[in-house]
Amino acid sequence: MSQLVVLAYSGGLDTSYCVKYFLAQGKTIHSVIVNTGGFSQKELEEIEARAYSLGVTKHVTIDETADYYRNCIKFLVFGNVLKNNTYPLSVSAERVFQSLAIARYAKEVKADFVAHGSTGAGNDQVRFDAAFTVLIPNIPIITPIRDNKLSRDEEIEFLKQHGVNQDWTKAQYSINKGLWGTTVGGKETLTSDQYLPESAFPTQLSKTNPEEITLHFTKGELTGVNGVTMPPVEAIQKIAELAQPFAIGRDIHIGDTIIGIKGRVGFEAAAPLVIIKAHHTLEKHTLTKAQLALKEQAATMYGALLHEGQFLEPAMRNCEMLLDSTQATVSGTVKVFLAPYRFHIVGIESPHDLMQAKFGKYGEMNNAWSGQDVRGFAKIVSNQAMMFNSVNAE
Repeated sequence: MSQLVVLAYSGGLDTSYCVKYFLAQGKTIHSVIVNTGGFSQKELEEIEARAYSLGVTKHVTIDETADYYRNCIKFLVFGNVLKNNTYPLSVSAERVFQSLAIARYAKEVKADFVAHGSTGAGNDQVRFDAAFTVLIPNIPIITPIRDNKLSRDEEIEFLKQHGVNQDWTKAQYSINKGLWGTTVGGKETLTSDQYLPESAFPTQLSKTNPEEITLHFTKGELTGVNGVTMPPVEAIQKIAELAQPFAIGRDIHIGDTIIGIKGRVGFEAAAPLVIIKAHHTLEKHTLTKAQLALKEQAATMYGALLHEGQFLEPAMRNCEMLLDSTQATVSGTVKVFLAPYRFHIVGIESPHDLMQAKFGKYGEMNNAWSGQDVRGFAKIVSNQAMMFNSVNAE
């Protein structure tokens, strides 16, 4: 009986090679693509047709968008997570959830092997392997591209020998689109001193008249846009629709890869950057100083572990519980000004706003304490510094 391989499939060169490679070994192949909000129905249908044309026995499309939001993006918002204060973990997060879905499918069909087309030089190989190792430890992982150190030319030649004559000309830029942003890799990102040209970004500037939009949050979750209530996934897509035409959310991230080398990637993430900035501003109005400091530590840990493919680490559940517990009062509306290439927060309205005039107005009036209260507080809070300076005056 033929051995069954479940292949994480995208339809690109590497996974197409994997299909023909496994068929040459007499294996049965189930190709699986996991949608995390980045594919249109037409694109998914084209990928399915390509898989069957290559010879897979079964092709499966798994839609993880709702679970991806509920079990991950929600906490990235709660934590205002930006890797190196820049990157919203667009690909890092979605690869993890694609890996988890494929592992579950491989277990369900009792696969003999699970495979992916990652090379040995990137982060994705670790994300796939980590999920498979935890969830399906008894199913061996096969990675032909990585293990055989294949070049693009070698893969293309093999495919030609097996009747696949598709044009595999490498696009000038590599685009990866998902619900939580789009990454852009190309010749400039392989340097340290060059920025991506305007034409490399997927969404070109088409709006020039500034506009103001309103984001509605309920216990930390985005639940509406411009007065219209909608599910969070739809709200994220709506923000992207409104902000991307302003060419907002573009940047280049430089960071440490899981395997230790430095990596540089461009991205377009209008919705994540606008949402995180709006959410963080609302939090600064509705949480205490200690809450903000505590959750920042949990968020940093959450983002770091997620980036490195460690979503199944138990500490992640601890971080999620802490972050979730901080959001009880993070409700209200945030007004955001959008203009070409930039945006800023106009202000917020919330019943939980701690900046209320009845306690005092910063720099103007103190209503809940007296000058004598402050005089005594300042003396006590300065005691240790006073002692230190007195003892060490000489």
